[in-house]
Amino acid sequence: MKIAVVGLGFMGLTHLKSYKKIPGVEITAVSSNDPKVLAGDLSGVQGNFSLEGEAVDFSSAEKFADALECVKNCQADAVDLCLPTNMHAAVSVAAMQAGKNVLVEKPMALSGEECDRMIACAQSTGRILMSAQVLRFFPAYLPLIDNVQAGTLGTPRHAFFRRRCAAPTWGAWLTNKSLSGGGVFDLLIHDIDMALVCFGVPETVSATGHEDLTGGIDLMTAQLHYASGLAVTISGGWHLPSAYPFSMEYTAVGDHAAIEYSSAGRPPHWYAKGEDFPLPLAETDGYQAEIDYFVECCRNGSAPDRCSPQSSAAAVKLALLLNEARARQGEILPCQL
Repeated sequence: MKIAVVGLGFMGLTHLKSYKKIPGVEITAVSSNDPKVLAGDLSGVQGNFSLEGEAVDFSSAEKFADALECVKNCQADAVDLCLPTNMHAAVSVAAMQAGKNVLVEKPMALSGEECDRMIACAQSTGRILMSAQVLRFFPAYLPLIDNVQAGTLGTPRHAFFRRRCAAPTWGAWLTNKSLSGGGVFDLLIHDIDMALVCFGVPETVSATGHEDLTGGIDLMTAQLHYASGLAVTISGGWHLPSAYPFSMEYTAVGDHAAIEYSSAGRPPHWYAKGEDFPLPLAETDGYQAEIDYFVECCRNGSAPDRCSPQSSAAAVKLALLLNEARARQGEILPCQL
């Protein structure tokens, strides 16, 4: 299977390293608007966690400076798009129209309309479209998904998701809202998606917070209100261009049990009457599992039901609604995605 990786920033290189571990997968094209990166100098690539291991070698791949030119003309069965969010829709559509399957980084696009256009193109061309909502494949989050969906927690009564980091300094486009959608949109899309996966669409929402992208502050505390009485809180964002460490966590409580996790040293743990134990974790890294799944879908010609584009579009639409709710500082808004 031939893959083109379009965008060679931190996430592009993360994906590239994962493809290299899959037998029968060949990186036939890469694209970057940075001549140094295309020439093989990866020293400037940064992200919010470390890329371990040796640098990948793409010396034998076709090289393109322009993303659209790459997806239209490269020799590949599928393209992996790790581009600024404002480019996702146009480049995804061009790739599918050129006969290629698409994995596109999160958030799927900047607007619900763009997401719907991407989905319509996938349906009309018969191509596979998947957004890289990697949390669905993270070992620490799989016990939450599995136990909520299996009903072993009992009726859900409370859930809390939090994700925090310093404002990024490695990608200027992230602080430009017209390119990224803003820090909360780009960062908390993971937790918004996870809330939808576990609990479905809420009845109403509300949010408070503060946005100052130029100052490196973009914070939100959102409430998802369900008809059952379940309340889900999503909180976090950018904490200044500082040394503030990245962290993520969740708590979910049902009538029968509670489950909790924090990246700051608390692995997923189960709590119930007379029960208190750590939960077993999958051994495969979440990024590797996500790439493995996308390749499997492409090889089998099967829809990515585990991470459907419709569900990723719903996360974008809910994220945008929460941004609107934050602007209204606590006003409760109906949620119709």
